[in-house]
Amino acid sequence: MELSSRTAVFTGTFDPITLGHLDVISRGRLLFEHLIVAIGVNPTKQVLFPIDERVDLARRVLDPFDNVEVRAFEGLTVDFVRSSGARVILRGLRTLSDMEYEFSMTLTNHRLDPGIETVFLMADGEYAHVSSSLIKQVARYGGPEALGRFVPAALVTPILDKVRGSIA
Repeated sequence: MELSSRTAVFTGTFDPITLGHLDVISRGRLLFEHLIVAIGVNPTKQVLFPIDERVDLARRVLDPFDNVEVRAFEGLTVDFVRSSGARVILRGLRTLSDMEYEFSMTLTNHRLDPGIETVFLMADGEYAHVSSSLIKQVARYGGPEALGRFVPAALVTPILDKVRGSIA
């Protein structure tokens, strides 16, 4: 299969998808003809939503974008990117500590497959502090209005329901 630089893959656990993720996706989809949001299984992370629910929630939010596709994956990112026919990994950067981690991952991915490139987009300053752990804290203690400042409106209720269900 010939790999295309017109397709990019944005990987992450997206537990849940945030306004910061949405910002990167919105901008990334303008740079590439096709953007695959690849929701991964990371055995080292404790997730709020199982993979099928994360995919469903992301599809709800990203449905209006005609050139964005949501898929689940497990395994090495470069293997998924290659099997998708892409040769670009899209990553969002929030902070300097993100850069350290992403630099290490980029070098590893390049070693595994030198034909796959990584493109970085800086997070909008408004979202640079948003993380999945912050979302979980806000959901647990803040309620719908507070949570709506960090996640797409369509996800507020499912996140609150999940957090409240895990507390009971």
